[in-house]
Amino acid sequence: MFLTISTTGDEKTPATDLSFLLHKHPDNAQAFSTSYGTAHVVYPRADAECCTVAMLLEVDTTALVRRGKGKGRGGAPDAALAQYVNDRPYAASSLLAVALSRVFSSAIRGVCNARPERVQHPLPLRVEIPALPARGGPDLVRRLFEPLGWTVAAERVALDGEFPEWGDSRYVGLVLESDRLTLAEALRHLYVLLPVLDDAKHYWVSADEVDKLLRAGEGWLPTHPEQKLITSRYLSRRWSLTRQAMERLELVRLAEADDSEVEDLDNAVQDETGTDETGNGESTTGETATGETAAGSGVTATGEGAAEDRPVPLAVQRRDALVAALKESGAARVLDLGCGQGQLVQALLKDPRFTEIVGVDVSVRALTIASRRLKLDRMGERQASRVRLFQGSLAYTDNRLKGYDAAVLSEVVEHVDLPRLPALEYAVFGSARPRTVLVTTPNVEYNVRWETLPAGHARHGDHRFEWNREEFRSWAGRVAELHGYTVEFIPVGPDDPEVGPPTQMAVFTLNAKDSTKEEKAA
Repeated sequence: MFLTISTTGDEKTPATDLSFLLHKHPDNAQAFSTSYGTAHVVYPRADAECCTVAMLLEVDTTALVRRGKGKGRGGAPDAALAQYVNDRPYAASSLLAVALSRVFSSAIRGVCNARPERVQHPLPLRVEIPALPARGGPDLVRRLFEPLGWTVAAERVALDGEFPEWGDSRYVGLVLESDRLTLAEALRHLYVLLPVLDDAKHYWVSADEVDKLLRAGEGWLPTHPEQKLITSRYLSRRWSLTRQAMERLELVRLAEADDSEVEDLDNAVQDETGTDETGNGESTTGETATGETAAGSGVTATGEGAAEDRPVPLAVQRRDALVAALKESGAARVLDLGCGQGQLVQALLKDPRFTEIVGVDVSVRALTIASRRLKLDRMGERQASRVRLFQGSLAYTDNRLKGYDAAVLSEVVEHVDLPRLPALEYAVFGSARPRTVLVTTPNVEYNVRWETLPAGHARHGDHRFEWNREEFRSWAGRVAELHGYTVEFIPVGPDDPEVGPPTQMAVFTLNAKDSTKEEKAA
């Protein structure tokens, strides 16, 4: 297994700076023990004008079999023989990627105390790999490397030069060139894409491989056009790990597009305990602790075993009001936008009139908890066919949201920065255009009734604003007029004669003529 990395320079910026970035001295021939053999590092040339480092990996095929836990034993004889007679000592593969991370770990992390100013600067780089297994051929090689800024030369290797009629092998001779990348970026590309092209990891793929992939793919994988293929192959097509990685990559992409931090988007829930029943994952300290239990409202829990005069939490009253409004609208296919931990989805599943329920949230953690709450992995086939959860951001139009009878935005709008609210409005009312849209949001005027809420504080730390009744009606009226809806308002919780209800709900209904146009277009 052989690979070379070369760069050029001059007296001012000598090419030998490559050796400092790699933490390997050009005058020394070094050997490093890896899990599957010995990696040798030498410098065929090292001067101010050109510096080339070469890595040769000698694979211990016996160790490979032992660490592979005897895969092939008890199977076909040729499969067992292939454990010892194979291309591993000669063709670049996942084993070479392991050696790169072992030998050049500091360089991959972009750490260099001797030449810190060179770490972040692109270098004129040339990478050569004489024998690279490529399932997908030269075309796939180009699709993987060219979007990253590489000029790619990939030539198929003949099965045998003496017998051209035998055709080409699955191997390519690869040359990559770029003057736009740092050394750390180049090494991370190789670390991820060599196993992807080989499409056969030769070691156990555990859950921590997801973290390795995301670390090495930082800055390029979330936007790569072949992201799905890269993720699936890197994780040996393990579906659960691939889904986990794709969800986290989508969160990174959304955060970058939104110019925010991942933690700011994935903040719907802190953990699986101590959360209220708002349906959007707001924490107990955010709403319930401020008094949203409708205490003193005269609304009590009912049913067998209910304690006398036990107040019904506002979250439950809100959910009941949403379900009632959905029934009144005649909706059968419902979107819960900002579904959080899935309480509303769970409530809708209990009523057979709702034939399709889709929960959407930007938070991976919230969707994970919702999946557990709904017991999707143990749900019967008929019930499972009615429900779906997927990740998405309401800041962008999404064709997956089109064609539904109703959409719910329960305690969602107040988590959106006001300058970005028009994007949500268009994504829901302008693009998705369900016949009915339900929007609930806190009534800030009611906050004076919370004894435990300090004056001037919002009900939840992530609320970007809280509207009074006039502000909410003004916003809802403008949105309805702009997008062809009518709107009516329903109080949720005790309707205080002075400050109104704790939660205000708007019911948007698509105008008849606009609804007809939508049906004809569909």
